[in-house]
Amino acid sequence: MKQILQNLKTGSTDVVEVPTPAIKRGQLLVQTSQTLVSAGTERMLVEFGKAGWLKKAQQQPDKVRMVLDKIRTDGLKPTIEAVFNKLEQPLPLGYCNVGRIAQIAPDLSGFQVGERVISNGHHAEMVSVPVNLCAKVPDAVSDEEAAFTVLSAIALQGIRLVNPTLGEMVVVTGLGLIGLVTVQLLKANGCKVLGLDFDKDKLDLARQFGAEVVDLAAGQDPVAVAHDFSRGLGVDAVIVTAATRSSEPIHQAALMCRKRGRIVLVGVTGLELSRADFFQKELTFQVSCSYGPGRYDSNYEEKGNDYPVGFVRWTEQRNFQAVLDMLADGRLNVKPLISHQFAIEDAGKAYELIGGAEPSLGILLKYPGLEASADSKTIRLTNATRPSTPDVRERSASIGFLGAGNYATSVLMPAFKKSGTRLHTVASRTGAGGIHAGRKFGFEEVTTDVDRLFSVNEINSIVITTRHDSHASYVVRALKAGKHVFVEKPLCLTLHDLEEIGAVHAGSELTSKPVLMVGFNRRFAPQVQKIKHLLKGVSGPKALIMTVNAGAIPGDHWTQDPEAGGGRIVGEACHFIDLLRFLVGASIESWACSPMATTLRDTVTIQLAFADGSVGTIHYFANGSKAFPKERLEVFASGRILQLDNFRKLAGFGWPGFKSMNLWQQDKGQSACAAAFVAAVEGRQIEPIPFEEIMEVSRVCIELAGAAK
Repeated sequence: MKQILQNLKTGSTDVVEVPTPAIKRGQLLVQTSQTLVSAGTERMLVEFGKAGWLKKAQQQPDKVRMVLDKIRTDGLKPTIEAVFNKLEQPLPLGYCNVGRIAQIAPDLSGFQVGERVISNGHHAEMVSVPVNLCAKVPDAVSDEEAAFTVLSAIALQGIRLVNPTLGEMVVVTGLGLIGLVTVQLLKANGCKVLGLDFDKDKLDLARQFGAEVVDLAAGQDPVAVAHDFSRGLGVDAVIVTAATRSSEPIHQAALMCRKRGRIVLVGVTGLELSRADFFQKELTFQVSCSYGPGRYDSNYEEKGNDYPVGFVRWTEQRNFQAVLDMLADGRLNVKPLISHQFAIEDAGKAYELIGGAEPSLGILLKYPGLEASADSKTIRLTNATRPSTPDVRERSASIGFLGAGNYATSVLMPAFKKSGTRLHTVASRTGAGGIHAGRKFGFEEVTTDVDRLFSVNEINSIVITTRHDSHASYVVRALKAGKHVFVEKPLCLTLHDLEEIGAVHAGSELTSKPVLMVGFNRRFAPQVQKIKHLLKGVSGPKALIMTVNAGAIPGDHWTQDPEAGGGRIVGEACHFIDLLRFLVGASIESWACSPMATTLRDTVTIQLAFADGSVGTIHYFANGSKAFPKERLEVFASGRILQLDNFRKLAGFGWPGFKSMNLWQQDKGQSACAAAFVAAVEGRQIEPIPFEEIMEVSRVCIELAGAAK
């Protein structure tokens, strides 16, 4: 299928052939008929992509500070690689979609295949969308009109925050698409409206919709006009829908308002506010969040948990429905807002238009009506690097990658490519990330059909990089299919899942059991391997201290969700439990956990006692500064000390024949880890991590996470 993708590194906007997306629980698969280009938002993204590095940095100072902190702790080269990888990730454009339902997730009811729906789906022939971001289209509303629904909901949410009453006087600053919709909705609400803009055509449309206007290009003073408009009282409210870096619209809004007036920012402006403007009049200022309550709340959008109507009358979905009702009875008229229409194949012309000087307003993209099929879920690539002869193909690892997220594309795929293995298929749910990864790393095919990885005989090894809650089921499925498995940590989230994995692995009837490996890469880091070598000459127990400046992650992030991510002990601290287990070389006999008294419980000290008498302490702290190095390991043994700082500097104290081992750049062992897995699959070495150790470390992590609660 065709989809519009934006490259933030180069600024190119391309119509790309990608696999049709898969759906998961709580989603609808929609066959697109029309999408609306959001000129303001999408123009900003295109302009950001085309900007030079200096301008990019000026537009995102917070990100620049993060980059500088990472350079100080991790080094220049890995930081540059991480930044480039992030910018190279394809960004799907668009959020105003209308089409017909092609498929419904099994857990949903109330929808039928073939029904028309609007959604915030991207510019693509097929989109998979959470049900709370969809709404049914009334028969009286055409597809062209319905395409304006999501954008109109942004205007409606701004109005709801203003909370106007019948007869109030409201100024709308900026008469683009959202501004002109705002004018109509305010008029339908019984308000007197004054519109401000520089564009004569947009001013004419605002007049047509019943507003009085101020022509800023003609030098009219908006404050003076607003004074007369409000009969000298000052306007009741101002809704700013303009897009500008200037703070002048907010300053003007404050001057136009009456005492205790309201200002709501729907667009994007500078925010250098004058205290005097707001202090003397006791003005209220609020920034509107997209389509309404529920936006960016994963419980609402991803998990489909609706807010009770008695407590939240207008969610984003109910705002969509309200807009569609307004379109159906004619109180909202978007037909005059349509300035151009293009076929999806000609989408490049649409983006040339919004970035050029030619006037435009509502730009619609039309789609031919792609039918979803099994064939449309997989695309063969022509740039793949395949083993040349059959005998090489038979004895080599042939990898299927499950997931194409940031860590997979920035770390794991480069590591496996470096190992020289065959990269057969990459599977991702949406397809856009997969097509980027497939082309960049030389995969043979890209698919959104996860089943394909387990059924294709040529794929003998599966790398799992999906969300943590899916790991266990994919591991079990791969083992049952006789595939070797590399799963990015953690192995699983519950003891029940751990027992099932153990039972499947033990019950394998294959002559040679599949290799099962968790991505505990730190044990493969060159400096850790040096520490392990040095410790071989030490008799007696050891004391190890691991300090991890993990950094804070918001409580609503999926990794903090016990069901989706398992929490940070299972999801990340497992690395360090495995590292200490590896260096000691003895089983963990007991453990203790002392979490800080916070709601997240992700600042914790863990004590480990080993069978040989060694002890280990892991300080996993989420309350530190990002400017401080992330990881430090200290090993005390037989009157000697080893200190490893952030996988760059290793120092020995009192160690005969060893003082230091320093690297030019950080190396946490990811490439060596991938190479070890490939070598084991190809029979060139034994299992890189003994299965019993994987099970032991996983069990300890799960039990520790339970204790931390």
